[in-house]
Amino acid sequence: MEEFLYDLRIPKERIAVLIGVSGTIKKQIEEATHIKMDVDSKEGDVSLKGTDGLGLYTAREIVRAVGRGFNPEIALLLLKPDYAYDTIDLHEAFGKSKDTQLRIKGRIIGKEGKCRKLIEELSESHVVVYGKTVSIIGAAESAAIAREAVVMLIKGSPHATVFKFLERKRRDLKRDQVLGEFSFSRESDK
Repeated sequence: MEEFLYDLRIPKERIAVLIGVSGTIKKQIEEATHIKMDVDSKEGDVSLKGTDGLGLYTAREIVRAVGRGFNPEIALLLLKPDYAYDTIDLHEAFGKSKDTQLRIKGRIIGKEGKCRKLIEELSESHVVVYGKTVSIIGAAESAAIAREAVVMLIKGSPHATVFKFLERKRRDLKRDQVLGEFSFSRESDK
């Protein structure tokens, strides 16, 4: 059986979070994805090995999410098949201007974190602003909605416009869920 290898680097200050108390988080990731993880805590290098390609991919996404500032419990949601992880690189999108990046991060976070919390609540996903990135974890459709809202803010849309967009998308999602459950229950009644 062929063994696959994947190497990545995360910020050194996130290594302890990835490993967890007495290695609990590292072990949990290894067991859930059927891979072996080696962590160089001095450099921030993480090496993943395994024979299961999907498990290796999932482990990589979990490690990347922890490295981008997510709590491990939230990162482990990526074990669910319908969950997605996405990162928007502010440095790539806006160059090296620290002032621009700082202003955009402030727009996304909002006063006392209210904007970020509202995006999370209305899109039913998790959002982290860390370093030069904005990262999102959620059910695939929810994560896509959160990404769209963040991109709208990055492009300068007024907060009120973004929140109206999120509220409309949330209503649409709820309606689709109800209709899906209704049609499923009608089909099972037959």
